[in-house]
Amino acid sequence: MDAKALAPGIQPGRLDKAGIEAGFSDLHPALDDHEALVAADRCYFCHDAPCATACPTDIDIPLFIRQIATGTPDAAARTILSQNILGGMCARVCPTETLCEEVCVRETAEGKPVEIGRLQRYATDTVMAQYVHPFERDALTGKRVAVVGAGPAGLSCAHRLAMMGHDVVIFDERPKPGGLNEYGIAAYKSTEDFAAREVDWLMGIGGIELKSGMALGRDLTLERLTAEYDAVFLGMGLGGVNALGVPGDDRDGVVDAVDFISELRQAPDLTTLPVGRNVVVIGGGMTAVDAAVQCRLLGARDVTIVYRRSQSRMAASRYEQELAQAKGVRIICNASPVAVHGNGTVREIEFAYTGDDLTPTGETFRLPADQVFRAIGQTLAGVGLPDLDGRKIAVDGTGRTSVKGVWAGGDCASGGDDLTVTAVAEGRDAAIDIHTRLMEQANG
Repeated sequence: MDAKALAPGIQPGRLDKAGIEAGFSDLHPALDDHEALVAADRCYFCHDAPCATACPTDIDIPLFIRQIATGTPDAAARTILSQNILGGMCARVCPTETLCEEVCVRETAEGKPVEIGRLQRYATDTVMAQYVHPFERDALTGKRVAVVGAGPAGLSCAHRLAMMGHDVVIFDERPKPGGLNEYGIAAYKSTEDFAAREVDWLMGIGGIELKSGMALGRDLTLERLTAEYDAVFLGMGLGGVNALGVPGDDRDGVVDAVDFISELRQAPDLTTLPVGRNVVVIGGGMTAVDAAVQCRLLGARDVTIVYRRSQSRMAASRYEQELAQAKGVRIICNASPVAVHGNGTVREIEFAYTGDDLTPTGETFRLPADQVFRAIGQTLAGVGLPDLDGRKIAVDGTGRTSVKGVWAGGDCASGGDDLTVTAVAEGRDAAIDIHTRLMEQANG
């Protein structure tokens, strides 16, 4: 956060190191061996498992839990990672409460599902701790594929392509790989530098080269990539951020939530990270919740999320909403910003109450704020892209774009739901289709 944005109410060191460490400890601590066996024993191992159907990466959940129950977590990890190579991170950040665990038979019968996410973490952590990559590369094909973006979609695509014998070069704009996992996940969900460690482990398959500081449209063009490589996968996510579009949006203290989270994730000492006394976060998704909760954990006195629709329509899961409220975050719904007030620096933000159709009711209110975070969605940034579907790259079911030899997946592509696990699935499936197309071409 640059010095210009430091209004009088924004300051570092609101909590001491002990307070910060307590707040940012692991949200869901790892299971030990005994706890994992007890948790696995609750699974019914359903033949037509609804949990597996609900998993975007199609992991055979009953199988991997049975493998844990029989004392073979290595085999369980292979079951998971064969479908989702970023299974370790997904075990930490995937909204299991609205996917696999929501449809668990135990949840339906007892209101307490099998802890699928924590069991998945137990298995994948076991294998990663051995520093041995569980997969080997097939015979080399001599084909080279460019992947733009080292986030979940790009990493998943690159790993699967490398495993199938292709050589891959990943281009990423940021200095460190990982994308959302490295820069955009709440710090209490991914502790101990896990995102970076997972990327290093993934790259152990071999055949993948990473080139950082390379952005499409600035350092690269799609025309150049398609000329130099046998195929291209676009997985660069969304680089732009939507503006509030109200008077005063440019005042000091009004910043993008994604930039705040990124700075927090990269800060070596969170006691030095400035945070406001009165913080307002505008939006209803996971970025809004992550920003709001972390402000509270940094010592902000009053933190409020304001969302323009009803609470039931927030993109953040009910579990995440309740987590925010448990941490002391207030949630106000059916309200849209109309103006940011202050003399150069934000002091208040004004909202208008709205109906379900977003029509203003005529009633307004103001919240004191020395820090305002925009978390109202991101936009696709770049020039010379394939055809768009609305604000994202148009793709078919296998990730093919309007440009021959170019695939796309993850947040930058249409059809997804902006989840890490979905991005992994899209990257994997695009890699399989790329491989099929390249082998068809090679065989004439």
